[in-house]
Amino acid sequence: MADVPAQAHQEPLVWEVSRKFKVVTNIRQASVTDEIGVVCLELDGPRDEVKAAIAWLEKIGVSVEPVEISVVES
Repeated sequence: MADVPAQAHQEPLVWEVSRKFKVVTNIRQASVTDEIGVVCLELDGPRDEVKAAIAWLEKIGVSVEPVEISVVES
């Protein structure tokens, strides 16, 4: 989960993450208001790239709360 700062609401952060790092992004859930944006974003890729993407998001002011979920497909 990530809380997006108000000034970043107009920035294409998900697109930037997918361009800067070798990760595939998948928006699982999102809620955006004038004050805050909360996005559940799945990042898939090499562990070092995922870590680098998270570090970059934190560096630009995005609050990141990693959630690891085991997905079972039938």
